[in-house]
Amino acid sequence: MSKISKLAIFLAFFSLPILVFAQEKGKLEFIINDHDFGEIKEDGGPAIYEFEFENTGTAPLVISHVRASCGCTTPGWSKEPVLPGERGFVKAQYNPRNRPGNFRKSLTITTNGDPAVTHAYIRGKVLPKVKSLEEQMTLKIGNTRFMSRSVNIGKVTTEKKVVKSFDIYNDSPDTLSILEKYDAPAFIKLTFEPQILTPKQVGKVNIEYDPIHEDNLGYNNHGITIYTNEESAETKKINVLATVSEYFAPMSDEEMEKAPKLAITDRLQDLGKVNEGSKTVAEFVLTNHGLSVLNIRKVKSNCACFVAELPKENIKPGKSITLKGTFDAANRKGNQNKSITIYSNDPIDPVQVVSIKASIVAPN
Repeated sequence: MSKISKLAIFLAFFSLPILVFAQEKGKLEFIINDHDFGEIKEDGGPAIYEFEFENTGTAPLVISHVRASCGCTTPGWSKEPVLPGERGFVKAQYNPRNRPGNFRKSLTITTNGDPAVTHAYIRGKVLPKVKSLEEQMTLKIGNTRFMSRSVNIGKVTTEKKVVKSFDIYNDSPDTLSILEKYDAPAFIKLTFEPQILTPKQVGKVNIEYDPIHEDNLGYNNHGITIYTNEESAETKKINVLATVSEYFAPMSDEEMEKAPKLAITDRLQDLGKVNEGSKTVAEFVLTNHGLSVLNIRKVKSNCACFVAELPKENIKPGKSITLKGTFDAANRKGNQNKSITIYSNDPIDPVQVVSIKASIVAPN
């Protein structure tokens, strides 16, 4: 055997312990890596669980970092090296405050072991805190509480009147009397149940809303005023919101064929670059493809800077008119998106929208 071969065998033999030692690593294995807290209370304080693990590797295991999937989970872990065969822990703490509902969060654990990254999971359901009346009814006017400054009746049609109620709470040590008089538009009627509230009593204000009134289609915001016997805060001002659409009675196939049909060309128009302070006109062609007269009930812009001009309200079958929308770029900057909503007696598509977009540039 040559001297070179002997040297190679010698080096290979003595390097084996070094290679074996270099491959020795710790290994983190959780006893349980997924914990279910079950139901916990929102106001019950943090929920804590300690995941136990064993180092099943052949070298000391060191946890360098634990990262939670959200800030609501606070991790802790064994700081000292965990020897082979011994156990350590990773702690998870979940704060349920202001987090009602189901949750599932993860912990990402980085170590010097193999694999270098492992995961653990916590889950559960946070039961909402039962709020007091004072916490629920956040609007306080004098010693009278309401849920909100606004009462939203929601989407209604012109078919019939609707009734909506909201709570009123006497948050005082004295009796509260709700006076019979109130201020509201003629199409809003109010009644009170009861009119006299003892201390800490909840009553109801009933709103009867008639959606048939002038300029009713679309979004409506009506102010009402309730009067009480509180000397320092006699008046309580509340807003009533409603979105009204026209009601169309069921129609036969023959009636539907004869109905008006609104079609609009170029619903979205790009005005391109528009000088600040200038005015630009966008034209939209409205055509009646039906067999009856099309009546434009109302046009409403979403901005005072985009004014709609309609030459007439009625469109005969097969005829067209041009809706002009004038965009005023005064005091406007950057990209602009504006729209006009068109309400008509087309029973299939009574509410249609046309829009413009523009980019405001400084004039030369």
